[in-house]
Amino acid sequence: MGTKLGYVTHFKDLEVYKRQRELSKEVFGLTKRFPGDERFSLTDQLRRASRSIGAQIAEAWAKRLYPKHFISKLTDADGEQMETQHWLIEAGDCGYIDEANSNRLLGVCEEIGRMLGSMVRKAESFSSHDYSLHEEPPSYLANNLLESGGSCGARAFCSPCPCSTR
Repeated sequence: MGTKLGYVTHFKDLEVYKRQRELSKEVFGLTKRFPGDERFSLTDQLRRASRSIGAQIAEAWAKRLYPKHFISKLTDADGEQMETQHWLIEAGDCGYIDEANSNRLLGVCEEIGRMLGSMVRKAESFSSHDYSLHEEPPSYLANNLLESGGSCGARAFCSPCPCSTR
């Protein structure tokens, strides 16, 4: 735990995102064995909730320049991990997941929750006050900027405009 992590340049590099991916893969594998009549209910709910954690983390990363938005999306991710816990408990109650797997996956959810909580507490450290990104813009954005002469036209929304410095 005392290890200093390197600078992250993409949401896929976040340890919490990597843990979520492991969780959703395990959930997918376990739910393949659920009864067919649960396909459009418990199976679907559990898969969607576990996958949504990562989607919310990705959205939070995109909004990290604005700490309140970043925190909002992280709390949405935390809500999804709590929902995943609920569906895991339900699956255990129905006998679809054994106690050992249930406890292990609930532990992974709790770990993800702690990691998200830590990110919320340190939200300011994920944004830079110069409002510039520390990574290359996506190609679709970079191409549009080049075609428009280097300005995104959103100067009214961000000051200083990060696009005008390129």
